[in-house]
Amino acid sequence: MPLPALPFPAIDPVLIELGPLAIRWYSLAYIAGLLFAWWYVKRLIRNNHLWADGPRPSPLQIDDVMIWIVLGVILGGRIGYVLAYNPAYFFANPATIFAIWEGGMSFHGGAAGVILAMTLYGWRHKISILSLLDLAAASVPVGLFFGRLANFINGELYGRVSDVPWAFVFPGGGPEPRHPSQLYEAALEGIVLFLVLRYLTHRRFLLKQPGLVGAAFLVGYGTARIIVEFFRMPDPQIGFLAGGLTMGMALSAPMVLAGLIAAYLITRRAA
Repeated sequence: MPLPALPFPAIDPVLIELGPLAIRWYSLAYIAGLLFAWWYVKRLIRNNHLWADGPRPSPLQIDDVMIWIVLGVILGGRIGYVLAYNPAYFFANPATIFAIWEGGMSFHGGAAGVILAMTLYGWRHKISILSLLDLAAASVPVGLFFGRLANFINGELYGRVSDVPWAFVFPGGGPEPRHPSQLYEAALEGIVLFLVLRYLTHRRFLLKQPGLVGAAFLVGYGTARIIVEFFRMPDPQIGFLAGGLTMGMALSAPMVLAGLIAAYLITRRAA
């Protein structure tokens, strides 16, 4: 007896084609996420109730730093994917490394790129690096939400075979119904994490203790990603690691640990 499944919505990954130019949902997800981050961060820094006395980034500096963030996301995300998920293929086909419009971005690599970009910018302009990272962390979940929706539209990063009523038969996933793990990630990494961080910034006022919002993001994202990895199929070129772990778990566990250590050190220093 075949397992129940929902029909996969036939949404074209390309929204508009203008001659050789193709505007894809995947690209629009990154643009929407970055525009939201730009708008939201400027709202945060203008809200005096959220900050302790002392200097903080100005709106003009946020305009400037967004260029650094874009470079960190794109370069870090692509390099991270190339090195962690399919190095043999990309080293054999180096021209495809630059084809980012076809997909293939690593969140962990993008996060490392943003951290490096924020560190360099803060050091160069003598701005609190921890505050910059807090602002970036508070705004990232919405971009993750858009990105996971784009993954779903592309029919990629689908889940494991399942008989849950909301399972889908993905075009590239064979005849079996599978968990829509992209939607799980959109919910946990996007909506839930954004609401948690907004509570921490607007109700617990953690922006007054630089570094705590960033630490909370590391713990929250890493935990959410590890949970979803139990439902998501690992990348076929990697498969499962030792003990049934996945690359996503292996990359997310250090994030959780780093976030917990950072939160402990920051609160201890403030005590």
